[in-house]
Amino acid sequence: MTSVPSHADEASPPVHVAIIMDGNGRWAKSRGLPRIEGHRRGADAVRTAVSCSLKYGIRFLTLYSFSSENWKRPAQEVDDLMGLLRRYLQSEIAELHKNGVRLRVIGERADLSPDIINLIEDAEKFTADNQQLDLIVALSYGGRAEITKAVRRIARDVQAGSLDPVDIDETTVASRLDTMGIPDPDLIVRTSGEQRISNFLLWQMAYAEFVFLDTLWPDFSERDFVNVISEFRRRERRFGAT
Repeated sequence: MTSVPSHADEASPPVHVAIIMDGNGRWAKSRGLPRIEGHRRGADAVRTAVSCSLKYGIRFLTLYSFSSENWKRPAQEVDDLMGLLRRYLQSEIAELHKNGVRLRVIGERADLSPDIINLIEDAEKFTADNQQLDLIVALSYGGRAEITKAVRRIARDVQAGSLDPVDIDETTVASRLDTMGIPDPDLIVRTSGEQRISNFLLWQMAYAEFVFLDTLWPDFSERDFVNVISEFRRRERRFGAT
């Protein structure tokens, strides 16, 4: 077994890590396998990311699991992905709960089937009091849609007379986002070598550090996790100041 450097826990880790999990399809194609096999292996990598977050003291982990644009994929692939999601919600929640993980799902739930919505709601209630790690799953999620919803909520409050337009500030917007109460990500990681944000956490990533990995998501390992945390610690974060 390959050893993992111990320096990952020598200094304070980022509070919130967000990961764009990319490369399942390419992983499968390179092996002559159907895309669903890449997604299945990607589910194993999710377990790795969660266990590493617990091990190295990450408090919030957000995973971009299914974007609002992913609904445009072939129907069979979408069905396969939803099937994997069902199995994950049925098989993993007890283990998450045992390890003190709170599950939270952001995105457009109305687009999901009723049974998946029920599984999500049950899992969120079951794990609601856990405090070791908040696992936020972005599901049927799009950053522009999230901001649009927030604007609509603010407009309704103004129309109802409960909010004066002159009082609208960044805090007002943040409090209407799906991530209300969750700190902005300190570190955003994208696997597979692609270097784009794909409509992910557009408001929240304003001062995040970015790390792009060539690793395809199904191959994501503890060593990859340690390396991105170490890279984060080498950055000098100034938040716009000098």
